[in-house]
Amino acid sequence: MDLNPTIKYLTLSLFSGEKVFYREAGPASAPIVLLLHGFPSSSHQFRNLIPMLAPKYRVIAPDLPGFGFTSVPSTYNYTFENIATTIGSFLEEISNPPKKYSVYIFDYGAPTGLRLALKDPEKVEAIISQNGNAYVEGLGAFWEPVKKLWANDTKENRDALRPFLEINGTKSQYFDGTHDPSSIAPESYTLDQALLDRPGNKDIQLDLFSNYKTNVALYPKFQEYLRKSQVPLLAAWGKNDAIFIPPGAEAFKQDLPKAEVHLLDAGHFAEESNTEEIGKLILDFFEKNGI
Repeated sequence: MDLNPTIKYLTLSLFSGEKVFYREAGPASAPIVLLLHGFPSSSHQFRNLIPMLAPKYRVIAPDLPGFGFTSVPSTYNYTFENIATTIGSFLEEISNPPKKYSVYIFDYGAPTGLRLALKDPEKVEAIISQNGNAYVEGLGAFWEPVKKLWANDTKENRDALRPFLEINGTKSQYFDGTHDPSSIAPESYTLDQALLDRPGNKDIQLDLFSNYKTNVALYPKFQEYLRKSQVPLLAAWGKNDAIFIPPGAEAFKQDLPKAEVHLLDAGHFAEESNTEEIGKLILDFFEKNGI
């Protein structure tokens, strides 16, 4: 077992034109863990978790379109359906493509991963949800101005959300609800903001805010998938998150009575502040489930 696994930084050019940047570590023949980040971050958020998992697992962490260092054609339409299609193609075209995998879903990674599960449910061995929502119960007050955009996609409703795309909005996601602010590395939110500030990117993010309503519309199908599959699920949830609130974690038990739910003293980016705690929960969860 390699206790100091090397992380590779790679880019895969898809047949459809996207160039997906990703981080990979661990033995090529080991069980696969797919890490899906959220807004406004990238695979960079997993830089500390990957070394904890890679000694026993092949860990793959792509940047979603619109985030990180993944690039797409100028004609790319930023919807969650297309993001899931891109990541699905990535999993098919990557070297030694996975026949099965476990998936870590956080924030935007949740609708991405669950859309993949709807398409190929037999491929998903287990789910780790870290503030990755699939129930209306999990939508906090944060979503009220976004819901106005869902109802009426106007310039006024878009402009009302623009402050959230500036540095104070980005930092709030990392610091609000975090029990120990000194656990937040400044490069995390600084990199996120630098990438948000790229020309045209904020309009892309507003497009995704608007399109998020399609994920909520799919919640019943996500829940049906969970109910029918009884996939092993670990919810490691920052209980102080104002975006995806704790009832979203508890709701998994409605459809997965055996779901393992842990409410952590953390905010939205629980994996950033509580990396070691979450890593241990994941490793124990995998061991219990024979993965």
